[in-house]
Amino acid sequence: MRSAGYHTMLDPFQEKYGAKIGGILFLPALCGEILWSSAILSALGSTLSVILGLDNTISVVVSAAVAMLYTLFGGLHSVAYTDVVQLFCIAIGLTICVPFAWNHKAVDTKALTVPGTWEGVIEIYNVGVYIENYLLIVIGGIPWQVYFQRVLACRTPKQAQTISYLAGFGAILLAAPPICLGVIARVTDWNAATHGTINVTVEEHGRMILPLMLQFLTPPWVSFIGLGAISAAVMSSADSSILSSSTMFARNIYQAIFFTDASERHVLRVMWVAIVVVAALASLMALTVNSIYGLFVLSSDLVYVLLFPQLLLVLYWNEHCNSYGCLASISSGFLFRFLGGEPLIGLPAFLAYPFYDPILGQLFPFRTMSMIISLMSHVIVSIIARWIFVNNLLPAKWDLLRCFNQPIIPGTVPALAIRPTVPVSTISQSSDLRKKSHDDSVSGQCSSLDMGRLYIPRPKLRRNSGHGIYRREIVPGYSQGELRNH
Repeated sequence: MRSAGYHTMLDPFQEKYGAKIGGILFLPALCGEILWSSAILSALGSTLSVILGLDNTISVVVSAAVAMLYTLFGGLHSVAYTDVVQLFCIAIGLTICVPFAWNHKAVDTKALTVPGTWEGVIEIYNVGVYIENYLLIVIGGIPWQVYFQRVLACRTPKQAQTISYLAGFGAILLAAPPICLGVIARVTDWNAATHGTINVTVEEHGRMILPLMLQFLTPPWVSFIGLGAISAAVMSSADSSILSSSTMFARNIYQAIFFTDASERHVLRVMWVAIVVVAALASLMALTVNSIYGLFVLSSDLVYVLLFPQLLLVLYWNEHCNSYGCLASISSGFLFRFLGGEPLIGLPAFLAYPFYDPILGQLFPFRTMSMIISLMSHVIVSIIARWIFVNNLLPAKWDLLRCFNQPIIPGTVPALAIRPTVPVSTISQSSDLRKKSHDDSVSGQCSSLDMGRLYIPRPKLRRNSGHGIYRREIVPGYSQGELRNH
């Protein structure tokens, strides 16, 4: 995607399916970003309310306002630079907390040697749920603009690959302190640690287990360091999610669909408004839903079911997929996911999948099933639609989405090739030329409008009259004059 010069995660969708159909995929991406931001804002609010005694509502609102303000005025530069500082705060702060919590007298370290004491047990009826949550977090964590905004801002594709591998390795290392703290919390005698004042088995207190550990198992100065680590983690994620959502809205919805001739300055102002709106929605969701883990899982839900199949196919099956398959995929995936219900937001289960329990809810991995149905629907419908129109089983006028009815220029290849798929390897061979063009475009636009603060603009692209969006590649044999005439 970096080699192709994309700017957001939605660009390949709109390039393939058109601005409007590709823009539909903004909705699950937006929901995921808002739910993710609300989960981490809720975590920070709980931490501040326990350690500093602040009201949870004030904590969430103030945290969201701080992240919104420096994202609003600094853009991608402020997000990137603050993330570097916050990364060190997270690693150092949580690592310092581990030995102090471990050596607290209320922690029974001998229990770690007893099987079944701290690792917990997965009941046989919950195996499918755990496997699905694992797939949902891993695979559902790929199609996120918050990741692609970093990758697509790299100067070269090689740099983007290197950063991605290093980020995966770093995520594994940063998971070690939270795992250790979770193990410590499991073997802690909380009656002795809190002197009987707090019952951590209650849902209200159980969701605040990390701030409770910082307050009761570590010295005051260590707890403040831990608070700084949690605050840094929340800010580094919240600002990225807010910026990525607003960027997709401004570029892929507002400009690509409604105001195609909007200037860069106009788009920038729309992005500012979107940043404020997304921050407000995330704060509202954080104050409404009590389960931090539930918000965390739900944030990847629609992304896993709807976006992952689309991204997989548009990148690796681009020559065969089309708009008809895309719409069928979105509709079928959303239908089966909706019928399964969602207790976190009060949505009842309209369809009892296998192993359904009235108390425990859906025990069948229906999200994964919905994702597979969505994937197969896209493949099957795309193949059928191509077969019907290419073989003239239906006249071209019935091609309502204009996937196969492009005009043919006499003496050249069929106009169906106006929308070609260029292999990634071919694009990579010319990455040096693209890099120079990209850098020149960036420096030119940044000098006039200072747009580099928020994003790195894409190179100048040609317009495809079929869908009203910009295209990168032109089939050999066409002149620009011929394309303009058609």
